[in-house]
Amino acid sequence: MTLEELEAIPGEVLTCKQIAPILGAKADNLHQQAVEAPHMLGFPVIVMKSRVKVPKRAFIRFMREGTKE
Repeated sequence: MTLEELEAIPGEVLTCKQIAPILGAKADNLHQQAVEAPHMLGFPVIVMKSRVKVPKRAFIRFMREGTKE
């Protein structure tokens, strides 16, 4: 999956399964990281009990621009 394909997905949030191929990671590992230490991911996540959602615009911006320190 590409960033352009992610942009075309309807809605404002993505799942770990959708972003995992972009990051070259396993969805389960992303989910676990989001729950245990979301600040280490570098992009915002929304954790609701066992569910994790990723704001689409923020994730795409992070992937295109990286972190700006």
